[in-house]
Amino acid sequence: MSAILFGSISTIADTSELQRQAFNQAFKAHGLDWNWSQADYLVMLEKSGGQNRINDYADSILQGSGSANGQTVDTEAIHRSKSEFFQNSLTKSQIEPRFGVVETIQSAKIQGLKIAFVTTTTRENISLLISALHLRIQVSDFDLILNAELVDRPKPDKAAYTFALERLGEKSADCIAIEDNLAGVESAIAAGINCIAFPNQNTAHHDFDRAKHLVDRLDFDELQKFLVSK
Repeated sequence: MSAILFGSISTIADTSELQRQAFNQAFKAHGLDWNWSQADYLVMLEKSGGQNRINDYADSILQGSGSANGQTVDTEAIHRSKSEFFQNSLTKSQIEPRFGVVETIQSAKIQGLKIAFVTTTTRENISLLISALHLRIQVSDFDLILNAELVDRPKPDKAAYTFALERLGEKSADCIAIEDNLAGVESAIAAGINCIAFPNQNTAHHDFDRAKHLVDRLDFDELQKFLVSK
C-alpha cells in the first residue's frame, strides 16, 4: 500500500446531518415549504451532488415546468444558501473525527504512506472542516487535497481519483480508497482502486456490496490486510 485516499468530508467527520439541516434552512430562507426528512435524504444520497439533488427535487415538485402556482425556483441560489448555512454550522459545531481516522492517518504517516483527501466539495468547505478539527487533523497531514475546482466531472465518474493518482504518482493497485457513499465507491472502483465503505449516519443502510469491505470504524492494521490479500 502506497496511499490511503479519503473520499469525502464525511469520511473524516460525519457531517451528513449538518448537510441535511443546511438544505432545510436554505429552503426556508427562500420561502419554500420543502423539508427533507432523514428518510428522504437517505434515498437522495444514493446519488452525488447537492445541486443535483435540489434540481431533481425541484423537478419532481414542479413537474419539470420550473414553476407552480406562479412560483419559480432558483436552484443555484438555494444551493449557495445551503453552502453558507453548512459552512456556518461547521464553524459553530463541535464536530469530531470519526472513529479511527486520526489513528489511521498517524499510522500511515509513520509507515511512509501518502494520505490524500479526494473530495469534490468546495475549497471553503474543506478549509472550514479542517479548521474545526485543527486540534487533531491538519492540512499538513495530507499529501494532496482535491476540491471542486480541480476536476470537471463529479463522482461516480473516475476523474477525481484519476487526477489524484496522477498527482501522487501512484498506481491504483497500490492504493485504497475510503468512501461513505455509493457514488464515491463507484468512482474509486472505476479508477481501479479497492474501496473500503465507511458509511456515515445517513448512508449506513445503503447497499455497499461493490466495496471491498464494509466497516464502522477505521483500523490501519485491517486496511493493510486488505491490500496485502489483493
